[in-house]
Amino acid sequence: MKRGALLLVDDDRSVLESMADWLRQLGHRVDEASGAEVARQRLDQNRYDLVLCDIRLQDGDGFEILAYCREQHPGLQVILLTGYGTVETGVEAIRAGAFDLLTKPLLDEELKISVDRALSQREVIEENRQLKAQLDLRFGMDNVVGHDHRMLRVFDIIDSVAATRATVMITGESGTGKSLIARAIHRHSGRRNGPFVEIACGALPETLLESELFGHVAGAFTGAVGNKIGKFMQADKGTIFLDEIGTASPSMQVKLLRVLQDFEFEQVGGGTTYRVDARVILATNEDLTAAVAAGRFRQDLYYRVNVINIELPSLRDRGNDIPLLAQHFLDKICDDAGKAVRGYTDQAMSALQRYHWPGNVRELQNVIERAVLLGKREVIGLEDLPPHLVAGEPLVTRGVSAGRSLKEALEAPERQIILETLRSNNWNRNQTADILGINRTTLYKKMKRLGLEPSPSR
Repeated sequence: MKRGALLLVDDDRSVLESMADWLRQLGHRVDEASGAEVARQRLDQNRYDLVLCDIRLQDGDGFEILAYCREQHPGLQVILLTGYGTVETGVEAIRAGAFDLLTKPLLDEELKISVDRALSQREVIEENRQLKAQLDLRFGMDNVVGHDHRMLRVFDIIDSVAATRATVMITGESGTGKSLIARAIHRHSGRRNGPFVEIACGALPETLLESELFGHVAGAFTGAVGNKIGKFMQADKGTIFLDEIGTASPSMQVKLLRVLQDFEFEQVGGGTTYRVDARVILATNEDLTAAVAAGRFRQDLYYRVNVINIELPSLRDRGNDIPLLAQHFLDKICDDAGKAVRGYTDQAMSALQRYHWPGNVRELQNVIERAVLLGKREVIGLEDLPPHLVAGEPLVTRGVSAGRSLKEALEAPERQIILETLRSNNWNRNQTADILGINRTTLYKKMKRLGLEPSPSR
């Protein structure tokens, strides 16, 4: 049985006292009010889980108290009581927002059941409120940290487009937080109560990607033993986030173009056309303009997805945000892990600011999580940071040699860091990707570009 704080409102003193005594015997905390004015005072002075109020009062009525609770104390359940119960009164009470309407004289068991149900409902509402608050904290703008002017521009765009249905393209290097920005847009939109469905296009082969996006019918291909609902259908009334869109094959690009134009599609192996109401957000770490010029990405699809573009800066381009991000991640990780680490030594913070962060914000978070979990002191020092990070040269001292672009100048230290991490993990690419804070697909691409394919002997 649920126990709670109850307010009883009735101008019949004998009914009020007997009902209060019975509910106290059941373990509830009970306050009494003999009229509407006293009830409002009690409600403003104390916290209650449930109000039981007679409809007819000398200085008002129960519907006034119900309206006051809904306006001033939303979420508070109200049970109305009446000695003149009719079907019309019951309908009016429920439409006004009452949890239940009980007819006098009250039966003990009937009262007990109604109170238990109301308290259970109150508990569900409170759990939902707390869950929503946690989601807002985790995926809302409070979790997107930065005061660099580039990030402030990102915040402005999110505020402008979140309430619209416009397709959004998020670009930036791996680890800059594209998924976090997509979730923040969803949480600030009118679709926040709908589903948020995410899929990494680069992680699946083309045949499986089509089935994941659009679903399939039984017998559509070998292994399709039953019908499958695709991600687009799951995202109806919500948002679908297509990550690594630049990896989509030409045939998949054609299918995506149709969906983005008409929001219609067929399941793999099926003939029925489905229509969905979903907001589309896409992300890529590739230069789609260059991909269009090279013929790897359809020009008409590019114009369709590039309605609103949010370009996330790399962490090395927003170095002033590193102390802010480092403290944000430290607080969050300590709270999750139950650790008491309060900050960084000056030397550790200097090392964090000198490092060029090829894995961007994701790598920074992983480094700090490692330091918190493995560290033994109240502050993070140099000895808590990875050796390759401590040994890294300041980015500003590398410069750009004559005849080399910035991109070319950054390849040498990036190659060295990836090579050292591969060697330290015996060329295990999964572990290397985790330590660097990048996904496996990104690591494979970087290894190929930098000529780091393992030899047969390895």
